[in-house]
Amino acid sequence: MNSPSYHGRVAPDRPSARRSGLLVVVLASAVLAGCASFSPDAGFSSIESAAKDKLGKDVRWARSDADVDTIDRRVRELLAKPLSVDDAVQVALLNNRGLQARFQDLGITEAEVVQAGRLPNPGFTFGRLRQGDEVELERGLHLNLARLLTLPLVSQLEARRFEQVKREVMMDVLSLAADARKAYFQAVAAEETVRYMRQVKQTAEASAELARRMEQVGNFSKLARAREQAFYADAALGLARADQAQRASRERLARLLGVWGDQLQFQLPERLPDLPAEARNQPDIEAVAMAQRLDVQAAKLGAEQTAKNLGLTRTTRFINVLELGLVRNTSNEAPRQTGWEIGLELPLFDWGGARVARAEAIYMQALHRAAQTAINARSEVREAYGNYRTAYDIARHHRDEIVPLKRRISEEQLLRYNGMLIGVFELLADARSQVGSVNTYIESLRDFWLAQSDLDMALIGKAAMAAPAGPSAAAAEAAGAPH
Repeated sequence: MNSPSYHGRVAPDRPSARRSGLLVVVLASAVLAGCASFSPDAGFSSIESAAKDKLGKDVRWARSDADVDTIDRRVRELLAKPLSVDDAVQVALLNNRGLQARFQDLGITEAEVVQAGRLPNPGFTFGRLRQGDEVELERGLHLNLARLLTLPLVSQLEARRFEQVKREVMMDVLSLAADARKAYFQAVAAEETVRYMRQVKQTAEASAELARRMEQVGNFSKLARAREQAFYADAALGLARADQAQRASRERLARLLGVWGDQLQFQLPERLPDLPAEARNQPDIEAVAMAQRLDVQAAKLGAEQTAKNLGLTRTTRFINVLELGLVRNTSNEAPRQTGWEIGLELPLFDWGGARVARAEAIYMQALHRAAQTAINARSEVREAYGNYRTAYDIARHHRDEIVPLKRRISEEQLLRYNGMLIGVFELLADARSQVGSVNTYIESLRDFWLAQSDLDMALIGKAAMAAPAGPSAAAAEAAGAPH
């Protein structure tokens, strides 16, 4: 809200008149200043309830030392045990300093809303004019009348802006939760891959050493030994890359969790969660998204706010410089003068049409943006659901078909080895063919959990979905298989 304004000059010569004028100003200021006040939590309760409803998690605004101590204790409790995905999300929501900085926007915006709802301080002028023996005293008390007339409209405008900021902060909370969830799955998958690749490297190293010794005694060709050495070199390179990916994914998770120092020793489980028994079936996915996506709601609110702005522009096109004042002059040589004056801009050259046209264009722009936001939301949730179902089918196919098939082949090869039908290197060659399938299954299971995280986010806000992986992994596995 903006405060009303009066302008003028007052030079009363009687105390009663001066007191009555000041009383009017004080009463007006008291009434209008009471229309906007600070809330106990700057609207943070709505953020807390939304996080509880949509995420099942707690958020806390560190506004005091007591709040900081409470958050630290809770974070220490969660980090003292191996982190589950829910624990990781909870730590991020409590401990991420970027989110805490974002919460301050609530206090900043509320302060602006309250400030807009209060009258500006009145101005006082005093003048002393002398002409010969005549002395004229001039005193003035002024406020802005235009702001008084537009006070209700501006109050509604600022209140809507505050609601929009709260939605944006809530969107940041949801985005952080989704990012932490995805970073958690990536970090767990990376650690699982490192452990597996370390075993592969050890096996390849033993095979290469055996090939070297057999070549020395003349029982192995140089070509066969080179193949074993190449497998060992590839395994060492794969382990190095897995180590790099593990460090990067863990550091990304640490940034989102807001941990440092001793807190960096947090523990993750040894493997990803198992694939669910069934995938979700949500034929009404678009309707659900339209009902609860915060970016769609924010776009609608923005369009409504712009429409109100258009009405405000039309209302104030002629009164933007309106001033009202009370005048009383006294002089020791002339009778007292009393009266009032009003100032109004004459619309001779600028009738405000340009301002109205601009507001109308901005309103239509907001409408189109809101419609595009809804179209994008529908497409994003369809894409996220499609990625989710595909990722589930791929992971299930690896779990139920490829991995068991590779295991059966390995068992058959072991039987042949025990029957002295094949040698140790044929057995090792078959073991090498399983490396790609195991890694691919770990990746497919990771991709499923990432896709589910994207779907959960797409139902309530804009999700940062990664491009789906192409057939490169399967092709590489097929190319690396023995012929």
